[in-house]
Amino acid sequence: MADDPKTLVSTAWLAKHLKDPDLRLLDASWYLPDAGRDAKAEYEVAHIPGARFFDIDEISDARSDLPHMAPPVEKFMSRMRAMGVGDGHQVVVYDGAGLLSAARVWWLFKLMGQENVAVLDGGLPKWMAEGNETEDMPPIPRDRHMTVRLQNQLVRDVTQVAHASKLGDPQIVDARSAGRFRGDEPEPREGLRAGHIPGSLNVPYTELLNDDKTMKSPDETRAIFEAAGMDLDKPVITTCGSGVTAAILALALERMGHKDWSLYDGSWAEWGMFPTVPVATGDA
Repeated sequence: MADDPKTLVSTAWLAKHLKDPDLRLLDASWYLPDAGRDAKAEYEVAHIPGARFFDIDEISDARSDLPHMAPPVEKFMSRMRAMGVGDGHQVVVYDGAGLLSAARVWWLFKLMGQENVAVLDGGLPKWMAEGNETEDMPPIPRDRHMTVRLQNQLVRDVTQVAHASKLGDPQIVDARSAGRFRGDEPEPREGLRAGHIPGSLNVPYTELLNDDKTMKSPDETRAIFEAAGMDLDKPVITTCGSGVTAAILALALERMGHKDWSLYDGSWAEWGMFPTVPVATGDA
């Protein structure tokens, strides 16, 4: 794998750059409620040296009823300032599942106009499996200003997605499991209808990952997207359960050099709740 400080870096790259003064490491671990894991408690027991904890549920839009929607610019800036993350830093994000929620925070930084941000391929499990060190003390951050320029083209709302669903443009691709996509498996959140956005394609995010939770090569991910029926010359909207794993698809697209993508922030937590938007079931 070629290390790219704007998309994905290896554990070997991180080990080499861990002491760089301009590196900022974020533990963005997050789990579905039914996983029975406490991300913050796990961070306090062991994290990669120097990592700050990025709380996806707290650094979000408190005005929204939907889970962890993108925060307002001011809130993002103030939280990052307090964490000592700002202009001139190379940010690396990882999580405790290998590659799950870190991509969501990568997307958030991109949304806020930050370019120098990468996900740690294989995350904390790979780091620890290789015998690299961890610590239990949080770093002492120094305030740092961050210049934010919101990149609105990277996010879509329910109206824009409904429009795309009707017209078939942009393509919509869903990162949930095939069972949830078809409507055979129950949704982990209560009160949501089962099924998918009409006209959307299904690429379960797990298909893009190797057994060690590293991302498959750009050639492999390209083949997987194409096998699902995607035209990679056309724009794409990624979606999932609540806007977390949709970012894994976005990361794979960006790494392949496909720049014309956006993420549906509300995802199924919003679409599956709205009685006025149509839901499709089965494979089509």
